[in-house]
Amino acid sequence: MQAFHYQALPIDVHFGVGHLQKIQEILRPYAYQRILIITTAGQQAAGERLLAQIQDMAVAVYPHAVMHVPKEVADQAIQDVQRLGVDCCLALGGGSAIGLAKAIALETHLPIIAIPTTYAGSEMTAVYGITENQLKTTGKAAQVLPKVVIYDPELTLNLPTEISACSGMNAMAHAVEALYAQDKNPIVSLMALEAITQLAQALPEIVQAPHNMQAREHALYGAWLAGVCLGSVGMAIHHKICHSLGGRYQLPHAQTHAIVLAYSVYYNRHADIAAMNQLAAALNVSDREQLGLAIYQLNQRLNIPMALKDLGLPETAPAQVARIICDSPYYNPHEYDYAELEALLTKAYWGQAPL
Repeated sequence: MQAFHYQALPIDVHFGVGHLQKIQEILRPYAYQRILIITTAGQQAAGERLLAQIQDMAVAVYPHAVMHVPKEVADQAIQDVQRLGVDCCLALGGGSAIGLAKAIALETHLPIIAIPTTYAGSEMTAVYGITENQLKTTGKAAQVLPKVVIYDPELTLNLPTEISACSGMNAMAHAVEALYAQDKNPIVSLMALEAITQLAQALPEIVQAPHNMQAREHALYGAWLAGVCLGSVGMAIHHKICHSLGGRYQLPHAQTHAIVLAYSVYYNRHADIAAMNQLAAALNVSDREQLGLAIYQLNQRLNIPMALKDLGLPETAPAQVARIICDSPYYNPHEYDYAELEALLTKAYWGQAPL
């Protein structure tokens, strides 16, 4: 067996239907008194309801989170939390809200509570990302790892099916890349395979019946496991592609991950045979050559937009993004090849099958 290193994440996790109603009980041991509730503009009403519920602990709702955490938004938020005397940031929402809370914590060391309403997984990681001059920079810092995470499947019931599907495939991408990560280990691989299995089964059920609570529970459980994977090991080419597309072209995060995953897996299909065989088993695919196509077809079943051009990507982008990736690569088990990347990104641009 290959030697490995495994370090558990020090996060207080609460999972269960109706757990948001127990938030005061969950948070009481922490004695926070001036919590700032961070949301996007679209989640402001939910933030206001939460504020009414914990008004003795919270000071305000801050509905200014946006995709990819622009530096100017983060800088303004840091000034605002200092002005308000905040002692904790509570992120209610998906990756945008949690990302802004992390940007604040990076500079202020304020603790974070995360209440995810999507399947993004950022809540389980010490990874942050900030976008400046169309370039998204990521890093790791202990102070941005949330102290408490509350998972309540009820909060995902009203998540539109398209967002549910894309967010779920985004989560699956974290688990897939954990299988061939440079620092992979047996414990994380077990969690990754369980996450992939749960998401692959639950997401089609959610698309068919959005209020299926059992499917919502399984999807959120899979997303939690995928988030642990994301927080425990490094990522590879898939995340490099998506970070490059998101930072430079401001493409929507979850949709981009959902589309690109099929092509990333196809690119790596011969790179880590053991990992690809594990993935094939989890997705009930007999031949790893078909893995990219299997994920592509799963996206079709989930009614996910299939082409990056439909997200607003310009036609010249595949060549530019391939160059960005090759000039500043993440680890990947298959070497970076500019021509191969450009060809694959061109297929993703048009939404063509990765074969």
